[in-house]
Amino acid sequence: MELSAHNVTKKFGDKYAVNHVSFHLSCGVYGLLGPNGAGKTTLMKMLVDLLTPSEGEVCLDGINIHKLGASYREKLGYMPQEIGVYKNFSAKKFLKYIAALKGITGEQADEKIEELLNLVGLKDVGRKRLGRYSGGMLRRIGIAQTLLNDPKILILDEPTAGLDPQERIRFRNIISELSENRIVVLSTHIISDMELIAGKVIMMREGTILKIDTTSHLLQEIENKVWIATIPHDMLPIVKSKYIIGNIVLKDNGVEIRIISAEKPDFICEPTKPILEDVFSYHFGGTML
Repeated sequence: MELSAHNVTKKFGDKYAVNHVSFHLSCGVYGLLGPNGAGKTTLMKMLVDLLTPSEGEVCLDGINIHKLGASYREKLGYMPQEIGVYKNFSAKKFLKYIAALKGITGEQADEKIEELLNLVGLKDVGRKRLGRYSGGMLRRIGIAQTLLNDPKILILDEPTAGLDPQERIRFRNIISELSENRIVVLSTHIISDMELIAGKVIMMREGTILKIDTTSHLLQEIENKVWIATIPHDMLPIVKSKYIIGNIVLKDNGVEIRIISAEKPDFICEPTKPILEDVFSYHFGGTML
């Protein structure tokens, strides 16, 4: 199975949201990484056929997904940033309604709903109205909804938003288990989650793809470009004006800072092991997601 983009472009007026993007994705987890306005959500909406490209095409095994129509949607699970639910419905009733829309009915639907509620840790509150759910619980319902039709392609936009650390671990484990025979594309502000589960990272900037590479290769590229130092408080503004700062921790003896720089800073510091957040800062200059 291969999901591919061929010179995919999306314009809104004179602005290119996505600009001639091409790639080929096989089974595994792909993290979509880039600052706000990079075109990540627009690209994901074209991958799920909610937006039609201005130019180019998205294909599954060489066939345009728009031409595949319903047969493509049967293979697809999509979780948008904003999840719409009927707050007066219980979790079970809501999932049964969504299952029916996907053509899953009767005992098959009931069994799948029980399985998914257990998977996302909501089995004991399945009869509780969604209006009484917390934000994190609603995200978990969104994950369950996405998996109802046992999709072979999962497109997940900010799936871990609002989840507590334990819920995020549960979600990461679910995605890792599912990815063996599925294509998973996820975008998240929580880069550490992406680092732990993404086999490859798609880096986007201003509507274009900067690179697609494994997490390990991206980290290798910035070996000896990440530094740790402890400096006096009054030195911090000067250092911030000269270098990209990945992290700041106030200490009794000063300020511990994490610096991303191709050259060793001009004060006492030591190299440290890079993480994916450092890769983001290195390529995007510390711009927030």
